[in-house]
Amino acid sequence: MSAHPWPPRTDDDYRREAAAGLSDAALAAFARVRLIVLDCDGVMTDGRLYYDAQGEACKAFDARDGLGLVLARAGGLKLALLTGRDSPAAARRAADLRFHAVKLGRFDKRRALLEILHELHVEPADALYMGDDLIDAPALAVVGAPVAVPGAPRDVRERCLYVTAAAGGAGAVREVCERVLGLQGRFGPALLKVAARAWLAPGDNPPAEDA
Repeated sequence: MSAHPWPPRTDDDYRREAAAGLSDAALAAFARVRLIVLDCDGVMTDGRLYYDAQGEACKAFDARDGLGLVLARAGGLKLALLTGRDSPAAARRAADLRFHAVKLGRFDKRRALLEILHELHVEPADALYMGDDLIDAPALAVVGAPVAVPGAPRDVRERCLYVTAAAGGAGAVREVCERVLGLQGRFGPALLKVAARAWLAPGDNPPAEDA
């Protein structure tokens, strides 16, 4: 028997860890998530924008969040990006991580979210939306699993079933992915798939997090 088994823990271990500290309502909502929809600025990033001499806005993304999203996709979850900014950097990140749907430059977030749900054939109750500011409130009201980062305004946090411990752009997305996968018994199988690169189609190149 290997001294270092893989995955390192059992599905029951991951499930107990994922359930720790969650309300009954959050447990029920996370257990049925099929789609994770993310805002970009303040969720996938820390919210700061860096401008170069040509005025191009640059963003920094967290590699741990990236691996969390790789695991989520390997575990069978669908991924979508919904952001108010028309950002080439966000589009590139979503493409690298093989998101199933991308909506850029959409301040009408409720309508854009409903479009995503329709396109991906997912019921609102089976979706998780993660936001950080007031513009996200209409979208948060649609889904079964509304989530905020700790830096979100109180009016946003109070609308959510779960507020992450980690900050946006610093592990918050990873935290949510691990909660959902763990509760659904998908975390261990996702680790196995990523290790074997079984989640990639023939000829696909992995993102940097899986390289």
